[in-house]
Amino acid sequence: MGSNFPRDRYLFRPRRRTNPIKIYFLVFFILIGAFIFREVQAGEIQKPFLPTPTPTRTANSFSAEGETYFLAGKITDSINAYGQAVLLEPNNSQVWSELSRIQTYSSNLLTTDAQKKLRLEEAIQSAETAVQVNSEDSSAHAILALAYDWYANPVYSGEEAANYLLKAEQACVKSLQLDNQNPMALAVRAEIFLDQFRYIDALDYAERAVEADPTLMDVHRVYGFVMESLGDSYVEAIEAYQKAVEINPNFTFLYLKIGQNYRQLKKYDEALESFVKAARINEQNDVKDPIPYLAIARTYVQQGEFFIAARNVMKALEFTPDNPAVYAQLGDVYHRSRNYEGAILAFACALDGCTAKESCIVRQDCSEETPDEEVPDYPITGLPLTNTTVVYYYTYGSELSALHIRTNNYCDEAYRIFDIVRTQFVNDAGVMNIVTAGEAICEANGVLR
Repeated sequence: MGSNFPRDRYLFRPRRRTNPIKIYFLVFFILIGAFIFREVQAGEIQKPFLPTPTPTRTANSFSAEGETYFLAGKITDSINAYGQAVLLEPNNSQVWSELSRIQTYSSNLLTTDAQKKLRLEEAIQSAETAVQVNSEDSSAHAILALAYDWYANPVYSGEEAANYLLKAEQACVKSLQLDNQNPMALAVRAEIFLDQFRYIDALDYAERAVEADPTLMDVHRVYGFVMESLGDSYVEAIEAYQKAVEINPNFTFLYLKIGQNYRQLKKYDEALESFVKAARINEQNDVKDPIPYLAIARTYVQQGEFFIAARNVMKALEFTPDNPAVYAQLGDVYHRSRNYEGAILAFACALDGCTAKESCIVRQDCSEETPDEEVPDYPITGLPLTNTTVVYYYTYGSELSALHIRTNNYCDEAYRIFDIVRTQFVNDAGVMNIVTAGEAICEANGVLR
């Protein structure tokens, strides 16, 4: 019998009817999905949840890297890392301050006055920026005082030296007004007192700095410097520098200071050991620093070991074949060893400048017969006359006057060098005594002006 009841499958559910709108959207999303799949496969769209190709670095990350490099003795890398940090956070006074601190310290690891001057100017700029972005940061003012104080040397700041020392004192006073127990400020105040020849005050503040924070490398460095400056406390200076080394065992500047104090005590083996440590740290870090080798050379000179001293200066020249200061120090070693002809060649290159071939001959890497195309391209620009380089100038002039014969006309060159010295040191009795003695030798040889 026929029935009008619906089929069983629709007995309790209504019959579904086709919805054209749903079909339209379904087709639309299928097409969108196909498009996205094709673009992902083609590389035009990155897959979700993948890491970015170059992770974004933060200022804190670069600062931590800079601190790590500094502790490892990689000063240039440390400066570069902090430089990246301040680019990311230009309003972070702490990062600017730390950059300035390391720039200031690094100036003592450079070999020419021009290099040191430029680095200290960079340190001042960084410290001034730190104070500008946060004038209430005591540490920023302390580091600014440090940079000013190190720059307050006529070699770097010329006639403005006294003004920079005053600025250093003012910055330090401001730092201590903001925090009278700031160990860095106390240490820098001691260093400024030394420059003002106030030794009792320097010792007082250095002791206060160590007491405020004995875990800070800087306070032991300054305490060592105060002891060293007193003139008869080299043992205490060494002990202080050694405490600084315990905190920062890869800072070669500290080993150089220890070695210099041992040399003052005429403990040459201990001095050499300290300088060699600095050289090995640099070697481990692939740092081409001539300073430890020059320190080793000076130590051997004091012992009368001129051959090995010259070898160490030559090693320094391997690292900096374009540095006139190192050629000057080679000339000094030759002079002390009575290799006068060698001294004249090295001094001429260092003070007057020389061609790439001439510098190569001084380094003993070339001869007159070496083809020009095989000569390394290291021409030398001469060192200007300064308080630091005047000893090379008058020694060079004295060498020329002593070795004058009719065929070489060395006295003409000696007079020229002595005239250069006279322009800046006419009122320095010690220097002028050497100059007039050299000129007298030329006059005795019948060479008049």
